[in-house]
Amino acid sequence: MAKYKRYCKTLKLENNSVLIEEYKKVHTADEFWPEITQGMRDVGITNMEIYILGNQLFMIMDTVADFNHDEAMKELATKPRQSEWEAYVSRFQKTSADATANEKWQLMERIYKLGE
Repeated sequence: MAKYKRYCKTLKLENNSVLIEEYKKVHTADEFWPEITQGMRDVGITNMEIYILGNQLFMIMDTVADFNHDEAMKELATKPRQSEWEAYVSRFQKTSADATANEKWQLMERIYKLGE
């Protein structure tokens, strides 16, 4: 049995260099809201990385082995300050202020893998 599950997701930011730099800033250790990190850990997300190219974001999300994506995303939406965070960062994203993280971040399909 796998030790963990991995999900890759994508999201577009507004194509505005000032907003992109601000978005990067709010994701630094000094700026990121601790309640959001705790909520992710509570639902079984063990590791997450976000990469950027232009205004395209790519997320790698590792979870516990028995992670149920749909259920966890529903639970995450109820965590402290999660809806506030989503509304806050929506100004940078090509999305609406009331969209959940699951509605914003689109799951990607893996089409190639090197190795086991």
